[in-house]
Amino acid sequence: MKIVVIGGSGLIGSKLASALRERGHEVNAASPASGVNTITREGLAEALADAHIVVDVANSPSFEDQAVMEFFETSGRNLLAAEAAAGVKHHVALSVVGTQRLPESGYLRAKAAQENLIKGAGIPYTILQSTQFFEFANSIIQGASKGNVIHLSPALFQPIASNDVVAVLTELVLGAPVKGTIEVAGPELIPLDAFARQYLAAKGDTRQVIADVHARYFGTELNDRSLTPGAHPRLGRTRFGEWLQDDAIAA
Repeated sequence: MKIVVIGGSGLIGSKLASALRERGHEVNAASPASGVNTITREGLAEALADAHIVVDVANSPSFEDQAVMEFFETSGRNLLAAEAAAGVKHHVALSVVGTQRLPESGYLRAKAAQENLIKGAGIPYTILQSTQFFEFANSIIQGASKGNVIHLSPALFQPIASNDVVAVLTELVLGAPVKGTIEVAGPELIPLDAFARQYLAAKGDTRQVIADVHARYFGTELNDRSLTPGAHPRLGRTRFGEWLQDDAIAA
């Protein structure tokens, strides 16, 4: 079975492509680096020829409000049109928990627009909304840094290891389209500011983290429901402390 992974050179895409190949599937890990561009449509029709399943895990190169909206809308329209022409049977997309609850965030507005395009395209689909990856801890901290002080919301969130996201994605890709949305999250709740302190301590970084209820995350203030999943999410197995230990060993 031929599967095309759009964004196949990224963190999730490369791991997903490997997992699917290990199960014996023909996988095209498509990205601009491989000559497949969903914005310009370069190589898109050729990449999707004879594909049964397309998985979209691509991300915008810019998180600026207008740029990120243009990316997900343009990429989404071009990709879905190419899939319809190729007769693709299942579209799988990776999105973000909280997308519909945080309209003040330009990034999440763009992800919501992407989801709406998928739902209206007429192609059987599955959307996996994930909480934030452990691997994004440094980016989250850097985005909240002002000199040696870091302002982060104390709102709860439920971060997850990227390997656990890939495990669920693999299952969904090889299953029947659910024609709806599934959530996946890590196994434990943690305040965002505490998450940052734990990460910095593991790295020997002495910068101060201040809990600030007005601190913005991708352009929006948070509460305990903003980034946490609903009642019955899929749960990853890896705890943050375990991931930090493995990361330290790898480093």
